[in-house]
Amino acid sequence: MPLRRRWTVLLLGVAVVLAVVVAGARAQDYNNGGGDGDGEDEEEKPSFKAQEACNGAFLTYTFTERAKEYPRTKNATAQAYAFKATATVLNTMTEDLKAWQMFVGFQHKEILVTVGGAVLLDGTDLPANVSGGVTFAGYPMADLLNSIETAGDLTQIQAQIDITGTQFGVKPPTAPMPKTIKLSNPGFRCPAPTHKQSVMYVCCVKDPKFKAKKVNTTTRYLPRQKADLTIAYDVLQAFGNNYMVQVTIDNWSPISRLDNWNLTWEWKRGEFIYNMRGAYTLNKEGPACVYSPAAGYYKDFDFTPAYSCEKRPIVVDLPPEREKDKDVGNIPFCCKNGTLLPPTMDESKSRAVFQMQVYKLPPDLNRTALYPPQNWKIIGKLNPQYVCRQPVRVSPMVFPDQTGLMSSTPAVASWQVACNITRPKKRAAKCCVSFSAYYDESVVPCNTCACGCGNDTATCDADAHAIPLPPEALLIPFDNRTAKARAWAKIKHRRVPNPMPCGDNCGLSVNWHIMNNYKSGWAARITIFNWQDYTFKDWFAAVTMRDHYSGYENVYSFNGTKMGAPFNNSIFMQGLPGLTYLEPITDGRTPEDPRVPGKQQSVISFSRKDAPNVNIAKGEGFPKRLYFDGEECALPDTIPKPSSAHRRAVAAASLGQIVMAVVLVMVVDSLCL
Repeated sequence: MPLRRRWTVLLLGVAVVLAVVVAGARAQDYNNGGGDGDGEDEEEKPSFKAQEACNGAFLTYTFTERAKEYPRTKNATAQAYAFKATATVLNTMTEDLKAWQMFVGFQHKEILVTVGGAVLLDGTDLPANVSGGVTFAGYPMADLLNSIETAGDLTQIQAQIDITGTQFGVKPPTAPMPKTIKLSNPGFRCPAPTHKQSVMYVCCVKDPKFKAKKVNTTTRYLPRQKADLTIAYDVLQAFGNNYMVQVTIDNWSPISRLDNWNLTWEWKRGEFIYNMRGAYTLNKEGPACVYSPAAGYYKDFDFTPAYSCEKRPIVVDLPPEREKDKDVGNIPFCCKNGTLLPPTMDESKSRAVFQMQVYKLPPDLNRTALYPPQNWKIIGKLNPQYVCRQPVRVSPMVFPDQTGLMSSTPAVASWQVACNITRPKKRAAKCCVSFSAYYDESVVPCNTCACGCGNDTATCDADAHAIPLPPEALLIPFDNRTAKARAWAKIKHRRVPNPMPCGDNCGLSVNWHIMNNYKSGWAARITIFNWQDYTFKDWFAAVTMRDHYSGYENVYSFNGTKMGAPFNNSIFMQGLPGLTYLEPITDGRTPEDPRVPGKQQSVISFSRKDAPNVNIAKGEGFPKRLYFDGEECALPDTIPKPSSAHRRAVAAASLGQIVMAVVLVMVVDSLCL
């Protein structure tokens, strides 16, 4: 063989050997690096190493895409973009993560349009403005199992949230990322998340200093929650395509109540209500079920007797006369016409119960495929504003045996919804308070639009401050107070705004009047006005005082009781026997006279023995908060100001004067009635 040919063959052989060695080295690097996070795929996922090192809950948020929306604007901060993102929660612990909750701190005026794999914890309806951040709760997978007992099955240890929405003002190529992400479950610590390009991730670990309440460790369920109002969803019987459930509403707050409660929720899996006892749906439209998705599966089903196929049914209580009805009643604690009193008044009237038969749709045609509805809401005639969290799986409720024997029967499955009272937003109250005092001839009325502005803003100023009124103006509706307000301002040489401020638009108002200030104590008068065509039965009020609460002595025309924690410094008041009704507004004596509100009033006395530092002459003595039937009333922005003459000469009334004041109030009440 020629020498040149030999060298060519030799070089070709060396090249082949080198290629094989390099390929083998690359393959070896890939195989070895696959588990350690050193491969090329892992370099594209900056969260991989952090995920591998996490022993807790590993959270990610990934921004995926966006598109400019209409209208197109030159103002970059006002331009809307449709965006998509994905969030994940991965359980990397040796124990289950129950009822996971993930907070995403949105900061670009985001509006969520659709959410998959989770629901909003506070039950807000979509589309939802979440510019201040939002907490997601798992649905339908609320619990994340641990990797050890599932052989690392991602479908059981990880939840994925698919997010679609709108955000403002962040132009490409910048990714509109949230401020932070964290696990909201109690007992976890989350450091500041790591942010790389369009990905954010964090490992949340258990807080060793957190002392959890002792619970039954033999079950996989969370303990029952404490809240102002709770709703239990207990499945009593389970069949292939339907189940029987009992819903129990418990009012736990000592100062809240509901009248004519309306309860609603959202079916997420096509369920419908076939039958009910103890309550009924406000819209009973069985024939309309023929056009629902359920009719596509139950082709030969008679929907005529069905209660509701609505996705968001509205459930109301039965009237008392149906309590023993064998078809729709005969349920304990039902049929009170939607009244839930606080347990401090009557424990037997602080609970409501009803049962219903729920039919399911594929793929849930299994006895164990049980999912409670989401996004619960409850409202009433005049009641606090409740925010209800999503249902949490709890230990099955245990019921006594129906035969009367000593045995008990657990529910097939139980969930609990916790609802807490929130303070009313500005101009969204349902009642308001006015202030007056013996040292000032004027009354500080309820704030402008305290309960909403109504439809009269074209003729009044919704942003103007309410102007002082003469005392007699409190006895007439706010629609008729303009003339008196103008005349009073002229007498007092005050400027009158043009246009005049709007009324408070409250259906119920309360006047707190400082009556007198004597050497050993002082007294106030509380007057409740009902401006509605509605009678408040078993009404009650609560007033939270400041430092002068310790001097409280007595309420004379109401039943008054000092309250304990968490309502310290509060006085609970309710009508005496025979005076538990707050009558509605009535017509005047002549058609020209204004309508007359229903009214109840009483004097409250305070002693200086236990509160010697209260200075009534300087404007103290007004409540910090005031509630009526559990609704927090809007307080005025200002209080009556004592004149210099009153500051120099403090009234020195005797105890006899306050007794005379009580007698005078009772006489006035008898005349009004």
